[in-house]
Amino acid sequence: MSKKILFQTMIRLSTTLFFVILIFISLDSCTPRADKIEKRTEIQGHRGARGLMPENTIPAFLEALKLGVTTLELDLAVTKDNELVVSHEPYFSATYCLDSTGNEIPKDKQESYNIYQMSYKQVLAFDCGTKPHGDFPEQQKFKVNKPLLKDVVKAVDKYLETAKGQTVKYNMEIKSAPRGDGIFHPSIEVFSDLVYNFIQENMDPKNVNVQCFDFRVLKYFNEKYPEIELSALVGGNHVVDETLEELGFVPDIYSCSYRNLTEEVVKDIQSKNMKVIPWTVNETKDLERIIGYKVDGIITDYPERAMKLVKK
Repeated sequence: MSKKILFQTMIRLSTTLFFVILIFISLDSCTPRADKIEKRTEIQGHRGARGLMPENTIPAFLEALKLGVTTLELDLAVTKDNELVVSHEPYFSATYCLDSTGNEIPKDKQESYNIYQMSYKQVLAFDCGTKPHGDFPEQQKFKVNKPLLKDVVKAVDKYLETAKGQTVKYNMEIKSAPRGDGIFHPSIEVFSDLVYNFIQENMDPKNVNVQCFDFRVLKYFNEKYPEIELSALVGGNHVVDETLEELGFVPDIYSCSYRNLTEEVVKDIQSKNMKVIPWTVNETKDLERIIGYKVDGIITDYPERAMKLVKK
């Protein structure tokens, strides 16, 4: 074989090999694998990192930050002295709290331990971290109290001072319902104003969104404080168009149970100019499926599981 023919043969083989490699790369990029998920997916630590730490506590929020979450999801209640407390219920839940003497709270009487009828000094006497939580066997147990929102923000700011370039957003849920007006919380106007004023005085509004199942709150914010990003929390077998008609405007975020989502539903919501951030996705198989739908974010009790699926 002449040198010329040998050279031409090598060129043809190299070209063929190049196109074979391109085909494999293309096939790989089309395969929906969890480790190929884009970093744009927003990971929200539900009540901090409830699967690992007592919910809605400073240790839970700091743990979520250590795991690398981009957003802290939390809930707000109000005390008798108008302090914003981080708590999922407007009372002390029998599921994970002990009373001020360290005893069990009767399930049928838990609503009588009403945060809105207590000063924050009284709230501090309750322990919401020692009692084992049956749904979260990995959760660390230690004595801890429901914190003030301002103390959470201070603790997070202090943590971020030493974190290398890490930033965080807040997804804050106002816990209100018509039956609770004047009983478990102030009017939605007073409650909303308390939250808005706190945001303005202590946070960067661009890093905060307010969410609520109570559409009265969202409507109030939309009319009075339109600069605040809003998330519509939706439960049950919702219909997107009916939900928007009830709300009366298009919110920034549509947040429903992950069980209600399909890839088509996600695309439909996003086509209406809303982000899709479902709750509460915990199992790895569900995380893979939901993130694979190209949702904008997920809310999870186990942010460490979600972080493993996000492309670094």
